Amino acid sequence: MPITERPPGPPATTPRSPTAWFPGLTPEGGSHAAPLRLICVPYAGGTASVYRGWEAALGTGVRVVPVALPGRGLRLREPPYSAMRPLARDLADALTDCALTHDYALFGHSMGALLAYEVACELRTRGHEAPRHLFVSGSAAPHLYGDRADRTLSDADLRWLVHDLGGLGDDPAVAGAYLDRRLPVLRADLTVCEEYRWTPRPPLDCPTTAFSADRDPVAPRPAVEAWRAYTTGSLLHHHLEGDHFFLNGPARPALLRAVRDELARHAEPEPPRTPDTPKRDSPWIC
Repeated sequence: MPITERPPGPPATTPRSPTAWFPGLTPEGGSHAAPLRLICVPYAGGTASVYRGWEAALGTGVRVVPVALPGRGLRLREPPYSAMRPLARDLADALTDCALTHDYALFGHSMGALLAYEVACELRTRGHEAPRHLFVSGSAAPHLYGDRADRTLSDADLRWLVHDLGGLGDDPAVAGAYLDRRLPVLRADLTVCEEYRWTPRPPLDCPTTAFSADRDPVAPRPAVEAWRAYTTGSLLHHHLEGDHFFLNGPARPALLRAVRDELARHAEPEPPRTPDTPKRDSPWIC
């Protein structure tokens, strides 16, 4: 995948703090009201760094909160999940513990979209506030999962699959070497998707925006359009140019403009600054 990570450090124990899920998150102190938070979930094999630079593109009314999944990045020493239910439950726990279940929206690409949906359902079951908006990108609707078996491919075939989907970026040699180190976590993520079976339940009531791309064989336009049945709110569908990893390609500016425009409908203007108001670009953790 076209993302770089820091070299592994010394062996570490599994982080117990919920902040492990949200790298760089810091407290919002004083009387400063938190802006709308956009919780961003990466795709299979992806890291939180997928969403680097998004906050600058989305404007001052949105705080981007990338999700760090176990098995990669700063959580490299943790075993990855291989089933959706415990993954969605534990991410919902972390969002709750970090007080991120109000004034928030969810964005996910591919597996991340499916996980974002399941987390929204889990939070609804617990009685929490619904997300202001759900963004699903590069993902078929939940009931259409379970028709692939990519996790069973040989290492060589799995590398070719990622290459054909556009996941090796502009330097396939460098990205391919990086992918080789990530194959175990990628297989675990693919297992999450391929063994997932949708549980019938009422649709969400938040507005939803779906993104698809014209050269994406994993989530073709009709499969993405099928998300319409999963919300009683509005569904806006953007069909962009690109392959499965279109959020990292030339379509990225158009995608970010669409996300910014939708979130602008929900975000409230920031209050006037005071000497005690923390800077917007300061790190924040719960």
